[in-house]
Amino acid sequence: MAGAAHCSLRVKRLLLDPKFEGYKLSLEPLACYQLGLDAAVAEVKLRDDQYTLDHLRAFGMYNYLHLDSWYQDNVYYVDQFGRVMNLSVTLDTALQKPREVFRLPTDLTAYDNRLCASIHFSSSTWVTLSDGTGRLYLIKSGKRGNSASEKWEIVFNEELGSPFIIAHSVSFVKSDTHSIAVLMLRVEKDELDTKGSEFHITLEWATITETSKEGDHRYEIFKRRVLQGKSVPHYAAIEPNGDGLMIVSYKPFRFMQDEDEKLEENDDAKAANEKKDPLYYWQQTEDDVTITVHVPQDITKDDIKVHFSPDNICVTLKDQPPLMEGKLYSSVDHESCTWIIRENQSLEISLIKKNEGSHWPELIVGDKRGEFIMDSSQCSEITESLMHLTSEVMNPNPEKENPPCNAQELEECDAFLEDSASLCRFDGDTLKVTHVINLGSNQYLFSVVVDPREMPCFCLRHDVDALLWQPHSDQPENMWEHIATFNALGYVQASKQDKKFMACAPDYSYAALCECLRRVFIYRQPAPLSTVLYNRKEGRQVGQVAKQLVATLEATDPILGFQATSERLFVLTTKTLFLIKVNSGN
Repeated sequence: MAGAAHCSLRVKRLLLDPKFEGYKLSLEPLACYQLGLDAAVAEVKLRDDQYTLDHLRAFGMYNYLHLDSWYQDNVYYVDQFGRVMNLSVTLDTALQKPREVFRLPTDLTAYDNRLCASIHFSSSTWVTLSDGTGRLYLIKSGKRGNSASEKWEIVFNEELGSPFIIAHSVSFVKSDTHSIAVLMLRVEKDELDTKGSEFHITLEWATITETSKEGDHRYEIFKRRVLQGKSVPHYAAIEPNGDGLMIVSYKPFRFMQDEDEKLEENDDAKAANEKKDPLYYWQQTEDDVTITVHVPQDITKDDIKVHFSPDNICVTLKDQPPLMEGKLYSSVDHESCTWIIRENQSLEISLIKKNEGSHWPELIVGDKRGEFIMDSSQCSEITESLMHLTSEVMNPNPEKENPPCNAQELEECDAFLEDSASLCRFDGDTLKVTHVINLGSNQYLFSVVVDPREMPCFCLRHDVDALLWQPHSDQPENMWEHIATFNALGYVQASKQDKKFMACAPDYSYAALCECLRRVFIYRQPAPLSTVLYNRKEGRQVGQVAKQLVATLEATDPILGFQATSERLFVLTTKTLFLIKVNSGN
Protein backbone atom coordinates (compact mmCIF):
# COMPACT_ATOMS: atom_id res chain seq x y z
CA MET A 1 0.00 0.00 0.00
CA ALA A 2 2.94 2.30 -0.65
CA GLY A 3 1.78 5.72 -1.76
CA ALA A 4 -1.64 5.41 -0.11
CA ALA A 5 -2.77 8.27 2.09
CA HIS A 6 -3.18 7.10 5.68
CA CYS A 7 -6.33 8.79 6.95
CA SER A 8 -8.44 8.80 10.08
CA LEU A 9 -12.15 9.09 10.79
CA ARG A 10 -13.10 12.48 12.25
CA VAL A 11 -15.78 12.18 14.92
CA LYS A 12 -18.23 15.08 15.27
CA ARG A 13 -18.31 15.82 18.98
CA LEU A 14 -21.71 17.49 18.68
CA LEU A 15 -23.21 14.14 17.69
CA LEU A 16 -21.99 12.45 20.89
CA ASP A 17 -23.91 12.43 24.16
CA PRO A 18 -21.51 11.95 27.10
CA LYS A 19 -24.45 12.15 29.54
CA PHE A 20 -26.43 9.31 27.97
CA GLU A 21 -27.89 7.24 30.82
CA GLY A 22 -28.92 4.09 28.98
CA TYR A 23 -32.07 2.53 27.52
CA LYS A 24 -35.26 2.11 29.51
CA LEU A 25 -37.23 -1.04 28.70
CA SER A 26 -40.62 -0.02 27.37
CA LEU A 27 -43.63 -2.32 27.49
CA GLU A 28 -45.60 -0.32 24.94
CA PRO A 29 -47.18 -2.73 22.43
CA LEU A 30 -45.76 -2.88 18.91
CA ALA A 31 -48.17 -3.47 16.04
CA CYS A 32 -46.98 -6.63 14.28
CA TYR A 33 -48.47 -7.93 11.03
CA GLN A 34 -47.66 -11.18 9.26
CA LEU A 35 -48.11 -12.53 5.77
CA GLY A 36 -47.97 -16.22 4.93
CA LEU A 37 -45.90 -16.91 1.81
CA ASP A 38 -47.31 -18.96 -1.07
CA ALA A 39 -43.96 -20.71 -1.44
CA ALA A 40 -40.99 -20.97 0.89
CA VAL A 41 -37.96 -18.71 0.53
CA ALA A 42 -35.23 -20.19 -1.69
CA GLU A 43 -32.81 -20.80 1.17
CA VAL A 44 -29.57 -22.56 0.23
CA LYS A 45 -27.94 -24.32 3.18
CA LEU A 46 -24.18 -24.66 3.46
CA ARG A 47 -22.73 -27.85 1.97
CA ASP A 48 -20.19 -30.10 3.68
CA ASP A 49 -17.36 -28.51 1.64
CA GLN A 50 -18.39 -25.00 2.78
CA TYR A 51 -17.02 -25.35 6.29
CA THR A 52 -14.99 -22.20 6.91
CA LEU A 53 -15.93 -19.07 8.83
CA ASP A 54 -15.83 -17.17 5.53
CA HIS A 55 -18.46 -19.50 4.02
CA LEU A 56 -20.65 -18.88 7.06
CA ARG A 57 -20.27 -15.12 6.85
CA ALA A 58 -20.80 -14.86 3.11
CA PHE A 59 -23.55 -17.43 2.58
CA GLY A 60 -24.71 -18.83 5.94
CA MET A 61 -25.52 -15.34 7.30
CA TYR A 62 -26.88 -14.05 3.99
CA ASN A 63 -29.79 -11.61 4.19
CA TYR A 64 -32.50 -13.09 1.92
CA LEU A 65 -34.71 -9.99 2.17
CA HIS A 66 -33.77 -7.13 -0.17
CA LEU A 67 -34.84 -3.55 0.53
CA ASP A 68 -35.38 -1.29 -2.48
CA SER A 69 -34.03 2.01 -1.12
CA TRP A 70 -35.24 3.91 -4.20
CA TYR A 71 -38.87 3.33 -3.18
CA GLN A 72 -40.15 3.54 0.40
CA ASP A 73 -41.18 0.32 2.15
CA ASN A 74 -40.55 -1.90 -0.85
CA VAL A 75 -38.97 -5.34 -0.25
CA TYR A 76 -38.15 -8.36 -2.42
CA TYR A 77 -37.17 -12.00 -1.95
CA VAL A 78 -36.72 -15.06 -4.19
CA ASP A 79 -38.85 -18.14 -3.52
CA GLN A 80 -38.11 -21.83 -4.14
CA PHE A 81 -39.71 -21.67 -7.61
CA GLY A 82 -37.22 -19.02 -8.74
CA ARG A 83 -39.80 -16.23 -8.57
CA VAL A 84 -38.75 -12.73 -7.50
CA MET A 85 -41.54 -11.68 -5.12
CA ASN A 86 -42.31 -8.10 -4.09
CA LEU A 87 -44.20 -6.54 -1.20
CA SER A 88 -44.92 -2.83 -1.40
CA VAL A 89 -46.52 -1.36 1.72
CA THR A 90 -48.67 1.74 1.82
CA LEU A 91 -51.06 0.81 4.64
CA ASP A 92 -50.28 -1.84 7.26
CA THR A 93 -53.91 -2.71 7.83
CA ALA A 94 -54.51 -3.38 4.14
CA LEU A 95 -51.57 -5.58 3.18
CA GLN A 96 -51.57 -7.33 -0.17
CA LYS A 97 -49.97 -10.73 -0.76
CA PRO A 98 -46.43 -10.61 -2.18
CA ARG A 99 -46.64 -10.51 -5.98
CA GLU A 100 -44.38 -12.03 -8.63
CA VAL A 101 -42.40 -9.48 -10.66
CA PHE A 102 -39.91 -11.79 -12.37
CA ARG A 103 -39.13 -15.47 -12.78
CA LEU A 104 -35.60 -16.79 -13.21
CA PRO A 105 -35.27 -18.70 -16.51
CA THR A 106 -32.95 -21.25 -14.87
CA ASP A 107 -34.21 -24.42 -13.20
CA LEU A 108 -32.37 -23.97 -9.91
CA THR A 109 -33.08 -27.49 -8.67
CA ALA A 110 -30.83 -28.89 -11.42
CA TYR A 111 -27.70 -27.35 -9.84
CA ASP A 112 -25.99 -29.05 -6.91
CA ASN A 113 -23.32 -26.47 -6.13
CA ARG A 114 -25.32 -23.28 -6.51
CA LEU A 115 -25.41 -20.39 -4.03
CA CYS A 116 -28.40 -18.33 -2.96
CA ALA A 117 -29.92 -15.98 -5.54
CA SER A 118 -28.98 -12.34 -4.93
CA ILE A 119 -30.47 -9.00 -5.99
CA HIS A 120 -29.18 -5.44 -5.97
CA PHE A 121 -31.04 -2.30 -7.06
CA SER A 122 -28.55 -0.28 -9.12
CA SER A 123 -30.90 2.65 -9.75
CA SER A 124 -34.60 3.52 -9.71
CA THR A 125 -35.07 1.59 -12.99
CA TRP A 126 -32.18 -0.92 -13.13
CA VAL A 127 -31.65 -4.18 -11.22
CA THR A 128 -28.77 -6.67 -11.12
CA LEU A 129 -29.67 -10.27 -10.35
CA SER A 130 -27.73 -13.49 -9.86
CA ASP A 131 -29.39 -16.90 -9.82
CA GLY A 132 -26.55 -18.38 -7.73
CA THR A 133 -25.21 -20.60 -10.53
CA GLY A 134 -22.67 -18.11 -11.91
CA ARG A 135 -25.05 -16.30 -14.27
CA LEU A 136 -25.60 -12.54 -14.11
CA TYR A 137 -28.77 -10.80 -15.28
CA LEU A 138 -29.02 -7.09 -15.97
CA ILE A 139 -32.66 -6.06 -15.83
CA LYS A 140 -34.50 -2.92 -16.84
CA SER A 141 -37.39 -2.79 -14.40
CA GLY A 142 -39.25 0.42 -15.07
CA LYS A 143 -40.56 2.29 -12.04
CA ARG A 144 -40.75 -0.31 -9.26
CA GLY A 145 -43.29 -0.69 -6.48
CA ASN A 146 -46.09 0.11 -8.90
CA SER A 147 -47.67 -2.84 -10.68
CA ALA A 148 -48.80 -0.67 -13.59
CA SER A 149 -45.34 0.56 -14.61
CA GLU A 150 -43.11 -2.21 -13.24
CA LYS A 151 -42.02 -4.68 -15.89
CA TRP A 152 -38.72 -6.54 -15.53
CA GLU A 153 -36.97 -7.01 -18.87
CA ILE A 154 -33.62 -8.82 -19.32
CA VAL A 155 -31.11 -6.74 -21.33
CA PHE A 156 -27.97 -8.73 -20.41
CA ASN A 157 -27.66 -12.39 -19.47
CA GLU A 158 -24.28 -14.11 -19.31
CA GLU A 159 -22.42 -16.91 -17.56
CA LEU A 160 -19.49 -15.37 -15.64
CA GLY A 161 -17.73 -18.41 -14.20
CA SER A 162 -18.14 -20.04 -10.81
CA PRO A 163 -21.17 -19.18 -8.59
CA PHE A 164 -21.18 -15.79 -6.86
CA ILE A 165 -23.40 -13.42 -4.92
CA ILE A 166 -23.81 -9.74 -5.81
CA ALA A 167 -22.20 -7.51 -3.19
CA HIS A 168 -23.06 -4.15 -4.77
CA SER A 169 -23.87 -2.44 -8.08
CA VAL A 170 -24.25 1.09 -9.45
CA SER A 171 -25.70 2.65 -12.58
CA PHE A 172 -23.99 5.69 -14.12
CA VAL A 173 -23.65 7.65 -17.37
CA LYS A 174 -20.30 8.85 -18.74
CA SER A 175 -19.84 10.58 -22.10
CA ASP A 176 -23.52 9.89 -22.88
CA THR A 177 -22.92 6.14 -22.43
CA HIS A 178 -24.84 4.18 -19.81
CA SER A 179 -22.97 1.60 -17.73
CA ILE A 180 -23.67 -0.74 -14.81
CA ALA A 181 -20.81 -1.69 -12.50
CA VAL A 182 -21.29 -4.89 -10.46
CA LEU A 183 -19.29 -6.31 -7.58
CA MET A 184 -19.47 -10.12 -7.32
CA LEU A 185 -18.20 -12.11 -4.33
CA ARG A 186 -16.87 -15.68 -4.44
CA VAL A 187 -15.21 -17.99 -1.90
CA GLU A 188 -12.85 -20.17 -3.93
CA LYS A 189 -10.52 -23.08 -3.25
CA ASP A 190 -6.89 -22.00 -2.95
CA GLU A 191 -4.55 -24.86 -3.89
CA LEU A 192 -1.49 -22.90 -2.74
CA ASP A 193 -2.83 -22.29 0.76
CA THR A 194 -1.89 -25.50 2.58
CA LYS A 195 -1.53 -24.03 6.07
CA GLY A 196 -4.57 -21.74 6.24
CA SER A 197 -8.26 -22.28 5.50
CA GLU A 198 -7.43 -23.52 1.93
CA PHE A 199 -9.81 -20.89 0.51
CA HIS A 200 -9.51 -17.31 -0.65
CA ILE A 201 -12.07 -14.59 -1.36
CA THR A 202 -12.40 -12.92 -4.75
CA LEU A 203 -14.29 -9.75 -5.58
CA GLU A 204 -14.88 -9.37 -9.31
CA TRP A 205 -15.61 -5.83 -10.43
CA ALA A 206 -17.32 -5.95 -13.84
CA THR A 207 -18.48 -2.98 -15.89
CA ILE A 208 -21.26 -3.63 -18.41
CA THR A 209 -21.73 -0.87 -20.98
CA GLU A 210 -24.36 -0.02 -23.56
CA THR A 211 -23.09 -0.39 -27.14
CA SER A 212 -24.69 0.51 -30.45
CA LYS A 213 -23.81 -1.37 -33.64
CA GLU A 214 -25.77 -0.57 -36.77
CA GLY A 215 -28.69 0.69 -34.70
CA ASP A 216 -28.69 -2.41 -32.50
CA HIS A 217 -28.49 -1.36 -28.83
CA ARG A 218 -27.14 -3.99 -26.48
CA TYR A 219 -25.14 -4.32 -23.27
CA GLU A 220 -21.72 -5.96 -23.24
CA ILE A 221 -18.96 -6.48 -20.68
CA PHE A 222 -16.52 -3.61 -21.05
CA LYS A 223 -14.08 -4.42 -18.25
CA ARG A 224 -13.46 -7.18 -15.67
CA ARG A 225 -11.10 -6.76 -12.71
CA VAL A 226 -10.53 -9.17 -9.84
CA LEU A 227 -9.42 -8.50 -6.27
CA GLN A 228 -8.29 -11.27 -3.95
CA GLY A 229 -8.14 -11.46 -0.17
CA LYS A 230 -8.19 -13.91 2.71
CA SER A 231 -11.34 -12.81 4.56
CA VAL A 232 -14.90 -11.98 3.51
CA PRO A 233 -15.22 -8.18 3.44
CA HIS A 234 -17.54 -6.60 5.99
CA TYR A 235 -18.33 -3.87 3.47
CA ALA A 236 -17.62 -3.53 -0.26
CA ALA A 237 -19.16 -0.85 -2.47
CA ILE A 238 -18.52 0.85 -5.81
CA GLU A 239 -18.49 4.64 -5.96
CA PRO A 240 -21.57 6.21 -7.64
CA ASN A 241 -19.56 7.30 -10.71
CA GLY A 242 -17.83 3.92 -11.05
CA ASP A 243 -14.36 5.42 -10.51
CA GLY A 244 -13.38 3.64 -7.32
CA LEU A 245 -14.12 1.01 -4.75
CA MET A 246 -14.20 0.98 -0.94
CA ILE A 247 -13.66 -2.15 1.15
CA VAL A 248 -13.75 -2.78 4.90
CA SER A 249 -12.05 -6.09 5.67
CA TYR A 250 -10.03 -7.86 8.33
CA LYS A 251 -7.36 -8.93 5.84
CA PRO A 252 -6.28 -6.78 2.88
CA PHE A 253 -7.41 -7.18 -0.72
CA ARG A 254 -5.30 -6.60 -3.82
CA PHE A 255 -5.96 -6.62 -7.53
CA MET A 256 -4.87 -9.70 -9.46
CA GLN A 257 -2.78 -8.67 -12.47
CA ASP A 258 -1.89 -10.04 -15.88
CA GLU A 259 1.40 -11.96 -16.21
CA ASP A 260 3.17 -9.02 -17.92
CA GLU A 261 2.15 -6.67 -15.14
CA LYS A 262 3.23 -9.22 -12.53
CA LEU A 263 6.72 -9.50 -14.09
CA GLU A 264 7.04 -5.73 -14.22
CA GLU A 265 5.95 -5.42 -10.59
CA ASN A 266 8.38 -8.17 -9.52
CA ASP A 267 11.25 -6.33 -11.24
CA ASP A 268 10.30 -3.13 -9.42
CA ALA A 269 10.08 -5.00 -6.14
CA LYS A 270 13.47 -6.62 -6.67
CA ALA A 271 15.04 -3.28 -7.44
CA ALA A 272 13.49 -1.78 -4.32
CA ASN A 273 14.54 -4.69 -2.15
CA GLU A 274 18.16 -4.70 -3.24
CA LYS A 275 19.99 -3.38 -0.21
CA LYS A 276 22.06 -0.34 -1.09
CA ASP A 277 24.81 1.03 1.13
CA PRO A 278 23.98 4.47 2.53
CA LEU A 279 25.43 7.37 0.56
CA TYR A 280 26.50 9.04 3.79
CA TYR A 281 26.44 8.56 7.56
CA TRP A 282 25.70 11.30 10.07
CA GLN A 283 25.83 11.89 13.81
CA GLN A 284 24.75 14.78 15.99
CA THR A 285 25.26 16.34 19.40
CA GLU A 286 23.37 19.25 20.95
CA ASP A 287 25.75 21.66 19.21
CA ASP A 288 26.79 20.16 15.87
CA VAL A 289 26.23 17.59 13.12
CA THR A 290 29.00 15.45 11.60
CA ILE A 291 28.59 13.93 8.12
CA THR A 292 30.88 11.24 6.68
CA VAL A 293 30.90 10.52 2.93
CA HIS A 294 33.10 7.92 1.22
CA VAL A 295 34.73 9.32 -1.94
CA PRO A 296 36.46 7.40 -4.80
CA GLN A 297 40.26 6.86 -4.68
CA ASP A 298 40.98 9.13 -7.67
CA ILE A 299 39.28 12.15 -6.07
CA THR A 300 41.59 14.78 -4.59
CA LYS A 301 40.89 17.71 -2.32
CA ASP A 302 40.83 20.06 -5.33
CA ASP A 303 38.03 18.00 -6.93
CA ILE A 304 35.68 18.53 -3.99
CA LYS A 305 33.40 21.53 -3.64
CA VAL A 306 31.23 22.01 -0.55
CA HIS A 307 28.89 24.98 -0.45
CA PHE A 308 27.31 26.03 2.85
CA SER A 309 24.39 28.42 3.35
CA PRO A 310 22.23 29.01 6.44
CA ASP A 311 19.60 26.46 5.34
CA ASN A 312 21.19 24.45 2.53
CA ILE A 313 24.19 22.29 1.68
CA CYS A 314 25.65 21.23 -1.68
CA VAL A 315 28.51 18.74 -2.21
CA THR A 316 29.95 18.07 -5.71
CA LEU A 317 32.87 15.92 -6.94
CA LYS A 318 34.72 17.14 -10.04
CA ASP A 319 32.21 18.14 -12.72
CA GLN A 320 29.61 15.52 -11.73
CA PRO A 321 26.02 16.26 -10.61
CA PRO A 322 25.76 17.15 -6.89
CA LEU A 323 26.46 14.20 -4.61
CA MET A 324 24.44 15.79 -1.79
CA GLU A 325 22.16 18.75 -2.18
CA GLY A 326 19.10 20.08 -0.41
CA LYS A 327 17.47 21.95 2.42
CA LEU A 328 18.80 21.17 5.89
CA TYR A 329 16.33 20.19 8.60
CA SER A 330 17.29 23.29 10.61
CA SER A 331 19.48 26.37 10.20
CA VAL A 332 23.26 26.29 10.69
CA ASP A 333 25.99 28.85 11.31
CA HIS A 334 27.29 28.48 7.76
CA GLU A 335 30.38 30.59 8.35
CA SER A 336 31.59 28.18 11.07
CA CYS A 337 30.94 24.99 9.06
CA THR A 338 34.06 23.10 7.84
CA TRP A 339 35.13 20.00 5.91
CA ILE A 340 38.29 17.85 5.67
CA ILE A 341 39.54 14.70 3.86
CA ARG A 342 40.45 11.85 6.21
CA GLU A 343 43.20 9.27 5.59
CA ASN A 344 40.68 6.53 4.80
CA GLN A 345 39.52 8.51 1.76
CA SER A 346 36.37 9.82 3.43
CA LEU A 347 35.01 13.36 3.41
CA GLU A 348 34.03 14.65 6.87
CA ILE A 349 31.73 17.67 7.09
CA SER A 350 30.98 19.53 10.32
CA LEU A 351 27.83 21.66 10.63
CA ILE A 352 27.34 23.99 13.59
CA LYS A 353 23.68 24.16 14.71
CA LYS A 354 22.19 27.62 15.00
CA ASN A 355 19.61 26.38 17.55
CA GLU A 356 21.68 24.55 20.15
CA GLY A 357 20.04 21.60 21.91
CA SER A 358 17.56 20.80 19.12
CA HIS A 359 17.35 17.22 17.84
CA TRP A 360 17.28 16.70 14.06
CA PRO A 361 15.12 13.73 12.94
CA GLU A 362 16.67 14.01 9.44
CA LEU A 363 19.64 15.75 7.85
CA ILE A 364 18.40 16.87 4.44
CA VAL A 365 14.64 17.21 4.16
CA GLY A 366 13.22 14.25 2.21
CA ASP A 367 16.62 12.61 1.54
CA LYS A 368 16.55 8.93 2.56
CA ARG A 369 20.03 8.04 1.24
CA GLY A 370 21.84 8.62 4.53
CA GLU A 371 21.98 6.66 7.78
CA PHE A 372 21.91 8.21 11.23
CA ILE A 373 24.31 6.71 13.79
CA MET A 374 23.46 7.18 17.45
CA ASP A 375 26.24 6.94 20.04
CA SER A 376 25.86 4.99 23.30
CA SER A 377 25.41 8.07 25.51
CA GLN A 378 22.42 9.21 23.42
CA CYS A 379 20.89 5.71 23.66
CA SER A 380 21.22 5.82 27.45
CA GLU A 381 19.60 9.26 27.66
CA ILE A 382 16.59 8.16 25.58
CA THR A 383 16.17 4.95 27.60
CA GLU A 384 16.21 6.93 30.82
CA SER A 385 13.68 9.46 29.54
CA LEU A 386 11.23 6.63 28.68
CA MET A 387 11.76 4.66 31.88
CA HIS A 388 8.71 6.18 33.61
CA LEU A 389 6.44 4.69 30.93
CA THR A 390 7.40 1.10 31.69
CA SER A 391 7.33 -1.12 34.76
CA GLU A 392 7.64 -4.78 35.63
CA VAL A 393 4.74 -4.58 38.09
CA MET A 394 1.07 -4.09 37.19
CA ASN A 395 0.56 -0.90 39.20
CA PRO A 396 3.81 0.42 40.70
CA ASN A 397 2.05 3.39 42.29
CA PRO A 398 -1.41 2.36 43.56
CA GLU A 399 -1.92 5.75 45.21
CA LYS A 400 -2.23 7.39 41.81
CA GLU A 401 -5.78 8.37 40.83
CA ASN A 402 -5.79 6.59 37.49
CA PRO A 403 -4.34 3.07 37.69
CA PRO A 404 -3.37 1.44 34.39
CA CYS A 405 -6.09 -0.31 32.40
CA ASN A 406 -6.41 -3.97 33.24
CA ALA A 407 -7.63 -6.02 30.27
CA GLN A 408 -8.96 -8.64 32.70
CA GLU A 409 -11.52 -6.12 33.94
CA LEU A 410 -13.17 -5.91 30.52
CA GLU A 411 -16.42 -7.80 30.20
CA GLU A 412 -16.42 -10.89 28.02
CA CYS A 413 -18.97 -9.34 25.64
CA ASP A 414 -16.53 -6.52 24.85
CA ALA A 415 -14.09 -8.90 23.18
CA PHE A 416 -14.49 -9.51 19.48
CA LEU A 417 -12.57 -11.68 17.08
CA GLU A 418 -11.15 -9.13 14.67
CA ASP A 419 -9.36 -6.13 16.07
CA SER A 420 -7.33 -4.92 13.12
CA ALA A 421 -9.74 -4.34 10.23
CA SER A 422 -8.94 -1.63 7.69
CA LEU A 423 -10.90 0.56 5.29
CA CYS A 424 -9.29 0.90 1.85
CA ARG A 425 -10.24 2.99 -1.16
CA PHE A 426 -9.09 1.59 -4.54
CA ASP A 427 -8.74 3.65 -7.71
CA GLY A 428 -10.49 2.06 -10.70
CA ASP A 429 -7.86 3.17 -13.23
CA THR A 430 -4.57 2.54 -11.45
CA LEU A 431 -5.98 -0.37 -9.37
CA LYS A 432 -3.95 0.98 -6.45
CA VAL A 433 -4.99 1.82 -2.89
CA THR A 434 -5.31 5.61 -2.62
CA HIS A 435 -6.61 5.91 0.97
CA VAL A 436 -6.36 3.57 3.93
CA ILE A 437 -7.73 3.78 7.48
CA ASN A 438 -6.70 1.37 10.20
CA LEU A 439 -9.95 0.81 12.09
CA GLY A 440 -8.15 -0.75 15.05
CA SER A 441 -10.71 -1.52 17.74
CA ASN A 442 -13.57 0.17 15.88
CA GLN A 443 -15.59 -2.99 15.30
CA TYR A 444 -17.72 -3.10 12.14
CA LEU A 445 -21.42 -3.52 12.98
CA PHE A 446 -23.60 -3.13 9.86
CA SER A 447 -24.24 -1.09 6.70
CA VAL A 448 -27.33 0.84 5.62
CA VAL A 449 -28.42 2.89 2.62
CA VAL A 450 -29.45 6.37 3.77
CA ASP A 451 -29.48 7.98 0.32
CA PRO A 452 -29.56 5.54 -2.64
CA ARG A 453 -27.65 8.04 -4.80
CA GLU A 454 -24.73 7.85 -2.37
CA MET A 455 -22.62 4.89 -1.26
CA PRO A 456 -24.02 2.75 1.57
CA CYS A 457 -23.16 3.98 5.07
CA PHE A 458 -21.30 1.76 7.50
CA CYS A 459 -21.68 1.66 11.26
CA LEU A 460 -18.66 1.17 13.55
CA ARG A 461 -18.30 0.75 17.27
CA HIS A 462 -16.48 3.65 18.95
CA ASP A 463 -16.00 2.93 22.64
CA VAL A 464 -19.55 2.06 23.78
CA ASP A 465 -21.38 3.95 21.02
CA ALA A 466 -22.16 3.02 17.42
CA LEU A 467 -21.27 5.72 14.89
CA LEU A 468 -22.69 5.89 11.37
CA TRP A 469 -20.35 7.01 8.57
CA GLN A 470 -21.34 8.22 5.10
CA PRO A 471 -18.66 7.87 2.38
CA HIS A 472 -18.34 10.82 -0.04
CA SER A 473 -16.14 9.72 -2.93
CA ASP A 474 -16.35 13.20 -4.52
CA GLN A 475 -15.09 15.02 -1.41
CA PRO A 476 -11.39 14.17 -0.83
CA GLU A 477 -11.24 16.40 2.26
CA ASN A 478 -14.36 14.86 3.80
CA MET A 479 -14.40 11.37 2.32
CA TRP A 480 -16.03 9.77 5.39
CA GLU A 481 -18.55 11.87 7.30
CA HIS A 482 -19.90 11.07 10.76
CA ILE A 483 -23.67 11.55 10.29
CA ALA A 484 -25.33 9.88 13.29
CA THR A 485 -24.69 8.23 16.65
CA PHE A 486 -26.57 5.41 18.34
CA ASN A 487 -25.75 5.85 22.01
CA ALA A 488 -24.33 2.80 23.81
CA LEU A 489 -25.39 0.51 20.94
CA GLY A 490 -21.83 -0.74 20.52
CA TYR A 491 -21.89 -2.02 24.09
CA VAL A 492 -25.49 -3.27 24.00
CA GLN A 493 -25.11 -5.34 20.82
CA ALA A 494 -22.00 -7.04 22.21
CA SER A 495 -24.12 -8.69 24.89
CA LYS A 496 -26.50 -10.23 22.34
CA GLN A 497 -24.75 -13.54 21.73
CA ASP A 498 -27.44 -14.86 19.36
CA LYS A 499 -27.72 -11.77 17.13
CA LYS A 500 -27.92 -12.42 13.41
CA PHE A 501 -28.71 -9.12 11.66
CA MET A 502 -28.44 -5.43 12.59
CA ALA A 503 -30.02 -2.45 10.87
CA CYS A 504 -31.13 1.13 11.45
CA ALA A 505 -33.75 3.47 10.05
CA PRO A 506 -32.54 5.70 7.17
CA ASP A 507 -33.65 8.71 9.26
CA TYR A 508 -31.58 7.41 12.26
CA SER A 509 -34.70 7.36 14.49
CA TYR A 510 -33.92 3.85 15.75
CA ALA A 511 -31.55 0.92 15.44
CA ALA A 512 -32.59 -2.72 15.62
CA LEU A 513 -31.14 -6.20 15.80
CA CYS A 514 -32.65 -9.64 15.57
CA GLU A 515 -31.60 -12.99 16.92
CA CYS A 516 -31.53 -16.19 14.91
CA LEU A 517 -34.97 -17.09 16.22
CA ARG A 518 -38.03 -14.97 17.02
CA ARG A 519 -36.72 -12.03 19.06
CA VAL A 520 -36.23 -8.50 17.71
CA PHE A 521 -34.72 -5.66 19.79
CA ILE A 522 -35.41 -2.02 18.92
CA TYR A 523 -33.43 0.92 20.34
CA ARG A 524 -35.02 4.34 19.87
CA GLN A 525 -33.10 7.59 19.91
CA PRO A 526 -33.65 9.72 23.06
CA ALA A 527 -36.99 11.58 22.93
CA PRO A 528 -38.51 14.29 25.18
CA LEU A 529 -40.84 13.08 27.92
CA SER A 530 -44.49 14.02 28.06
CA THR A 531 -44.46 13.74 31.88
CA VAL A 532 -42.03 14.98 34.53
CA LEU A 533 -39.46 12.38 35.60
CA TYR A 534 -36.86 12.79 38.34
CA ASN A 535 -33.56 11.01 38.88
CA ARG A 536 -33.77 10.40 42.63
CA LYS A 537 -30.11 9.47 42.95
CA GLU A 538 -28.91 12.79 41.52
CA GLY A 539 -31.97 14.83 42.47
CA ARG A 540 -32.56 16.30 39.03
CA GLN A 541 -35.23 16.28 36.39
CA VAL A 542 -34.75 13.98 33.38
CA GLY A 543 -35.53 15.70 30.10
CA GLN A 544 -35.53 12.77 27.68
CA VAL A 545 -35.39 8.99 27.64
CA ALA A 546 -34.18 6.42 25.12
CA LYS A 547 -36.44 3.39 24.95
CA GLN A 548 -35.69 -0.25 24.24
CA LEU A 549 -38.53 -2.35 22.83
CA VAL A 550 -38.67 -6.10 22.34
CA ALA A 551 -40.83 -7.94 19.82
CA THR A 552 -41.27 -11.72 19.89
CA LEU A 553 -42.43 -13.19 16.59
CA GLU A 554 -44.95 -16.00 16.43
CA ALA A 555 -42.65 -18.22 14.40
CA THR A 556 -40.56 -21.32 14.93
CA ASP A 557 -38.59 -20.98 11.66
CA PRO A 558 -35.23 -19.20 11.73
CA ILE A 559 -35.01 -15.58 10.61
CA LEU A 560 -33.61 -15.35 7.06
CA GLY A 561 -33.98 -11.65 6.28
CA PHE A 562 -34.12 -8.35 8.18
CA GLN A 563 -34.61 -4.80 6.84
CA ALA A 564 -35.46 -1.43 8.43
CA THR A 565 -37.25 1.59 6.99
CA SER A 566 -38.14 4.84 8.74
CA GLU A 567 -41.58 3.51 9.71
CA ARG A 568 -41.28 -0.27 10.04
CA LEU A 569 -39.16 -3.38 10.29
CA PHE A 570 -39.47 -6.27 7.85
CA VAL A 571 -38.52 -9.73 9.13
CA LEU A 572 -38.45 -12.75 6.81
CA THR A 573 -38.61 -16.39 7.89
CA THR A 574 -38.86 -19.47 5.67
CA LYS A 575 -42.63 -19.20 5.22
CA THR A 576 -43.67 -15.87 6.72
CA LEU A 577 -43.00 -12.15 6.24
CA PHE A 578 -43.49 -10.05 9.40
CA LEU A 579 -43.98 -6.27 9.54
CA ILE A 580 -43.34 -4.45 12.82
CA LYS A 581 -44.64 -0.89 12.98
CA VAL A 582 -41.96 1.13 14.79
CA ASN A 583 -42.82 4.75 13.93
CA SER A 584 -46.08 6.24 12.74
CA GLY A 585 -46.01 7.97 9.37
CA ASN A 586 -45.81 11.73 9.10
